[in-house]
Amino acid sequence: MSTILAIDTSGDACSVALLTQHTLIERFQVEPRQHTTLILPMIEQVLAEAGLTPQKLNAIAFGRGPGSFTGLRIAAGVVQGIAFAADLPVIPVSTLQALAQGAFRLHGVTNVIATLDARINEIYWAAYQLDENQHMQPQTPESVCAPAEIALTSTMAEWQGAGSGWDAYHVILKEKLGERLQTWLPACYVNAQDVATLAAVAYEQRQWVDAAQAVPIYLYDQIVKEKPHG
Repeated sequence: MSTILAIDTSGDACSVALLTQHTLIERFQVEPRQHTTLILPMIEQVLAEAGLTPQKLNAIAFGRGPGSFTGLRIAAGVVQGIAFAADLPVIPVSTLQALAQGAFRLHGVTNVIATLDARINEIYWAAYQLDENQHMQPQTPESVCAPAEIALTSTMAEWQGAGSGWDAYHVILKEKLGERLQTWLPACYVNAQDVATLAAVAYEQRQWVDAAQAVPIYLYDQIVKEKPHG
């Protein structure tokens, strides 16, 4: 099994996880706007606890978005610095997929509508289902929209909601989804532990990038690029 260091600073929580063949070492703290202060000490702590240096890692992973623009830039910058210095491949992981993976890990839910509050009366969201290997797989593209505009084509009535978008807009989302929604889980955060779990699968499939390509995913940028001109 690979040895992967994972970090996430995409939202209110700041987290680091070190996944090895035998152990998982993590740090997790909900401290909005403190990520620049917390992230490097957390990384140093988990590496020291494992008795490892960055050069002993197989890869480094990060929550690549969507999420807070500032938070995503912090994670990408830290990851690029470590990857360049230690000559490591980088594994970008969807924050929405990691959020859904965490909902399964903590609550055992298998069909998740993951949402993150985009802070401007909109949400980032995507739907995920658990596969036979207990990993969350996307059932919709990652999207950004107003809560009332969420468009889930599935008629299955067993979806659970998770993420800060639900915390902020659960009344609107529940009304929109109706009987397709079974429940929603308050106070679910993206956790580097789940980033690491998904990154380990990607590493075995050789799905990594060079340090220079470790960049955040901003869904708003994609919308601008896809919007027709004229």
